[in-house]
Amino acid sequence: MNWFGRKAAQSPARPALSRVYGTWSSPAPLSYEAQLREGYLGNAIVQRAVKLVAEAAGSAPLVASDPALAALVSATSGGQGIVETLASQLLLHGNGYVQILGDGAGAPAELFALRPERVTVETDARGWPVAYRYKAGGAGVVLPAEDGAGRTSVVYVKALHPLDDHYGAGCLGAASAAIAAHNAAAVWNRALLDNAARPSGALVHDPGDKGMPLSAEQVDRLREELAESFAGGANAGRPLLLEGGLRWQALSLSPAEMDFLALKDSSAREIAMAFGVPPMLLGLPGDATYANYREANRALWRLTVLPLCAKILGAVAQGLSGWFEGAELRVDLDKVPALVEDRMALWREVSAADWLTADEKKALLGVD
Repeated sequence: MNWFGRKAAQSPARPALSRVYGTWSSPAPLSYEAQLREGYLGNAIVQRAVKLVAEAAGSAPLVASDPALAALVSATSGGQGIVETLASQLLLHGNGYVQILGDGAGAPAELFALRPERVTVETDARGWPVAYRYKAGGAGVVLPAEDGAGRTSVVYVKALHPLDDHYGAGCLGAASAAIAAHNAAAVWNRALLDNAARPSGALVHDPGDKGMPLSAEQVDRLREELAESFAGGANAGRPLLLEGGLRWQALSLSPAEMDFLALKDSSAREIAMAFGVPPMLLGLPGDATYANYREANRALWRLTVLPLCAKILGAVAQGLSGWFEGAELRVDLDKVPALVEDRMALWREVSAADWLTADEKKALLGVD
């Protein structure tokens, strides 16, 4: 079974996840919770990239067809903002489920985002989703897709997965190899700090003409002296004095030869690319794609945040259409600070078009 609880043959990402989160020979990857601990809670680049996109999506100003609809979507539920939570879940897991809770009088009172790894889609004989099974605390409950009045009770948002009909693919799996390399480089650097003066190699004893090997007591004493005098960051760079027929023989490549710093930066940029975040916004060196931070931030909104918001808001509006007639949700582009320059440029171009009437200019600018 793969990390979504389905047959492994349905998921093309399984071999990569096995190599990254388990061992190269291990047939089974880690669970989704373990992947989050390794890839999100244990990696600063992933966590910052997800927060950057999700918090931007959650802070986007909304335009709604109904004030009550806007208040419902903007409210927090269980301490979570619905748009920010769904954005995080889509980036990490690829699936988002929102339960619509009624107030007992036939009106929606709250939107609550379910943890996607706890949800299983229940289908009919033709493969269409009819219910969602939610498991938590050893117990499970079946949530129908629609209530008794035929209105949506669970809104399902799915990221694209071309080989699966009911479950989406998150960015965490695509970035798994880069995450593993980045974590390995961090572990290497930490070990280098802890044991900077314990070189990777071997002490070779030359018995000389007498042919006398080291005794067991001499070997133990040599090991203790190496551990006490040359291990740890405080002893970094300390010279090693060899005598009595001992010589040092290196057995591995140096950090400079392995180019670990460049590997770590390259892995970090690959992680940022998987989550749709310009590396410049994460403080990564060597990124010259954008002229300045402002351009990178505008690209983040245009290429990542706005499409993600459109997917989430479109699904939520469609799910609430049975509760709010003609429900519509979208981002108010005029109020997004990162897009102010684009909007000003459009206003200048439209204003300078003397061949347009005032009504035509208003229509182009979206002004009533």
